[in-house]
Amino acid sequence: MYQYDQYDQTLVDERVAQFRGQVRRYLAGELSDDEFRPLRLMNGLYLQRHAPMLRVAIPYGLLSSRQLRMLAHIARRYDKDYGHFTTRQNIQYNWPKLEETPDILADLATVEMHAIQTSGNCIRNVTADHLAGVAKDELEDPRLYCEIIRQWSTFHPEFSYLPRKFKIAVTGAIHDRAAAQVHDIGLNLIRNQQGEIGFRVLVGGGLGRTPIIGHVIREFLPERDLLSYLEAILRVYNQYGRRDNIYKARIKILVKALGPAKFGAQVEAEWEQIKNSGLVLDADEIERVRCYFAPPPYESEADRDLSFGQWLKGDKAFAAWVRHNVADHKIEGYRNVFVALKYPGVPPGDISADQMDAVADLADRYSFSQIRATHHQNLLLADVRQADLYPLWHALTAQKLAAPVIGTLADMICCPGLDFCSLANASSIGIAQQINEKFDRLDYLYDLGEIRLNMSGCMNACGHHHVGHIGILGVDKKGEEWYQISLGGSSENDATLGDILGPSVPKTEVANTLERILRVYVERREDDERFLDTFRRIGLEPFRARVYPAVGTSPAVLELEADAA
Repeated sequence: MYQYDQYDQTLVDERVAQFRGQVRRYLAGELSDDEFRPLRLMNGLYLQRHAPMLRVAIPYGLLSSRQLRMLAHIARRYDKDYGHFTTRQNIQYNWPKLEETPDILADLATVEMHAIQTSGNCIRNVTADHLAGVAKDELEDPRLYCEIIRQWSTFHPEFSYLPRKFKIAVTGAIHDRAAAQVHDIGLNLIRNQQGEIGFRVLVGGGLGRTPIIGHVIREFLPERDLLSYLEAILRVYNQYGRRDNIYKARIKILVKALGPAKFGAQVEAEWEQIKNSGLVLDADEIERVRCYFAPPPYESEADRDLSFGQWLKGDKAFAAWVRHNVADHKIEGYRNVFVALKYPGVPPGDISADQMDAVADLADRYSFSQIRATHHQNLLLADVRQADLYPLWHALTAQKLAAPVIGTLADMICCPGLDFCSLANASSIGIAQQINEKFDRLDYLYDLGEIRLNMSGCMNACGHHHVGHIGILGVDKKGEEWYQISLGGSSENDATLGDILGPSVPKTEVANTLERILRVYVERREDDERFLDTFRRIGLEPFRARVYPAVGTSPAVLELEADAA
C-alpha cells in the first residue's frame, strides 16, 4: 500500500495545526458559524442531530492493521466505542466533541491518515473495487491510478470550491464492483486493439434527488493522458456548473442540460489545450506508484493442507460461511474473506473498537496486515490462505463478525438516517432491525438467493437506494415516517435505476410489505433465477398488485400517488 513521503506527512501535519487554530478561534467566538462552516467541512467535520460527525478518508478502501488499530483507539478515546463504515469506503465517528477533533486529526496523522476532502465541494475520496489486485476477472489493478488521482486532486487549488461535491471511481475488472456508472466520473480500465492500457471514461452519473446513469464520453483514453483529461472535465464543470441552486449543482445536471455529446465536445476542446502539459503520466511515474501495490509474498503451496475439505464436510456452519463470505482469489490456494458488519441488532456498517483491534490482529496473522473497506459496509481480508480459513472463521465467529449473509437480504446497505443525520426524513437503522427480525432464518435467506437491499433516510441517497435490487427511501408525511419502495435497481455492469413500486408505506409495514414482494418472487422465479432477473422478466405489476390491496390502496389513489412520486 502507499506510504507517505516527507511532503505528504508535512502537508497533513500542517493541516492539523491549521485546523487546531481554527477550532480555538471558533470556540473563542472569533469566528462566526458561517465563517467556520467551510473550514470544518474541509476537514471532514459535519454538524449532525446530536453531536459533530467526523468522516475519515480511507483512500480506495485500503487500510493497514496499524491504521485500523488507530481507528479503534479513536473510537475508544473520543467517541462511544465504535465507528461506522460507509458506502464510500470511509469511516465515520458520530459522537466526537468539537474541541477534541484537532486531537483526533493529530492522532490520525501519526498513521498516515486524515479527513481532508471527505466533505465540502471538492474532489472526495477516490474509490475502487474492494477486490482490486486479487480478483480473477481483473485486467489491471486500479489502486495505483486511484493513488495518482489522489495525489493530483488533494489541495488542488483550482478545484477546492467546485459547484458541488465530486466523486470518482476506478475499476479494473470485467465485473464492476465499484459502482462506476453512478459516479461523477467513472473510469473503466480497458485494453485497445493494440493491447495498450487505457480508460473508458463516463461522466454525469450520480444518485440523490436526480438519479442518473453516467454517459460514456470517451471510449479509450490513453494511460498517459489520465490526469490531463480529468483536469479538462473538472474545468468544464467548474466553469459551467450551476452555483445558484444546490439541487442542480452536480455535474450530472450540467451533462443532462448540455447533452453528453456537447459536454464531451467541450471537454475535448479544453483537453486539446492542456494534454501535452506537465500533467502527462510517463511510464516511470506509473511504475513508481505501481511499486507500492506489489503483490505480497504468496506461498507456492498455500492450499496443500488437506483438512480444508474435511472441515467443509464436517461443519455445516463453516461450509455456509465459506459459501457466502469467501470469494475466489486470483492466486491458487488463497481466498478473499468478507468480514460481515451485519450482525443482528447492530446497525449495518457499525464496528466496535474491540472488534477493530481483533480484525487488525487477524490481518497481521492471516492477511499480510491489510484490510479493505467495501462498498456494502463490510470489511475484507484479502490474501488468506485456504488452509487458514477454518481458524479464521472461528476467530471471526467469536467476535460476531462471521454472519454468513454476504449477498443476501440481510447484507443490506443502510445510512444512519434520522437517528443521527440532520438531513434525514426518516430512520433507517430501526427499519433494518425490523427487517432482520422478520427474516431471521438463514435457510430462508439462502433460498431467496442474491438480493441487494439498499436503504436511505432521505433523497440524498447515502444508502444508494436507487440502485438496490430492492430500494427503501424514508420520506416525511406531515411529521410521520413513511417509506417508498423501488424495485429493479443495480449498480453493476447492467446499472439501472429502480422503479418506484407505488405509494409509500407506513413505518410499521415495511417488513410486511417486503415479505409480500418476496412471495411474488418465490412464486414466479424460474430455476435459480435471481430476484433482479425475475423482476426484469415479469415487470413491476405483479409485485404492485400483491402489495397494495394488502394495505388498502385503491387503484385510483395508487395511480395518483405514483404520478406524484
